[in-house]
Amino acid sequence: MVVDIPYSALVDPAADISAQLEEAYGPAGLGILTVSGVTRFPELRRKLLPLAARVAALPAAARAQLEDPTSHFNIGWSCGRETLEGGQPDTRKGSFYANPLHDDPVPGHSDLQRRYPAYCAPNLWPHDDLPQLEGAVKALGQLIMEVGLLLARHCDMYCSTRGGYPPRLHDILQQSPCPKARLLHYFAPVSETSGSGRAPSQQWCGWHTDHGSLTGLCSALYLDAAGQPTACPDPQAGLHVRDRSGKVTQVAIPADSIGFQIGEAMQIQSGGLLRGTPHCVVAPRQDLSAGISRNTFAVFMQPRWDCPVDLPAGARPEDVGIGQWRPGLDFGSFSTLTFESYYK
Repeated sequence: MVVDIPYSALVDPAADISAQLEEAYGPAGLGILTVSGVTRFPELRRKLLPLAARVAALPAAARAQLEDPTSHFNIGWSCGRETLEGGQPDTRKGSFYANPLHDDPVPGHSDLQRRYPAYCAPNLWPHDDLPQLEGAVKALGQLIMEVGLLLARHCDMYCSTRGGYPPRLHDILQQSPCPKARLLHYFAPVSETSGSGRAPSQQWCGWHTDHGSLTGLCSALYLDAAGQPTACPDPQAGLHVRDRSGKVTQVAIPADSIGFQIGEAMQIQSGGLLRGTPHCVVAPRQDLSAGISRNTFAVFMQPRWDCPVDLPAGARPEDVGIGQWRPGLDFGSFSTLTFESYYK
């Protein structure tokens, strides 16, 4: 059961949601919770998610104009650039990345764009081919961030109470000019039937843990071959999370709620009090889902590139458990180590 926190509790600075945070983000938690009751969210979600399929269907030449290799394809269009287990290119999904706050997060600083292109590169928008995309991404992305910052403030209160750590998680995110929004289109599964005529399950997105601080997630929108909304055709498809005991749990985010997952940077900066979990997206079986795609949206709230990814005073490195992390890294360096494991 996924923990849900009403928006009315988040906006109340005196509300005590520490028990819910511990259940969701503590050592035995799933690393994810939902926030319900955000008034403008359902409408903005309905406007944006169908555009994921339209970006993926743009002519090849138009999509090529939206690619940015210098940012590790972390701006604009990306498809087949990440690698799956075994080193195979991931062509099962296409992504459109943008900074929802700033079209140019570091104006006049070409040196930072060269050094930290994944965070400092300017946005690329399909103004001619899909002009409504920019406004839709920014509107939903900024709303998710507003809610995420409220959640981060409560996370600070939780860490102060549980670990005696000074509050800083909210300020780290509020002061960062480089959040990243990702609009995702998971292509209809390719037919790979077994001898019984029933296709084995495929992963639309392989197992991974987000390396940022806090990831805001929308419930997915499934579209049929005609581009019309449809129900998820396979009850086993969708987001799956592996907790620290190794148990895998399917997570369903209600269509009118926002999911928030803990990332590795916040796990470190909270001294391990807040913990992320590996997760993947399982595609529906082909025999149940011919022509059906999945469309969703995530906002990665993360520190500035030069923010130290460090432990709070009194925390121990062994409490963190992040493989690529070591003391002394800033977020830019920490991210580079992560990207090198995912991208060609």
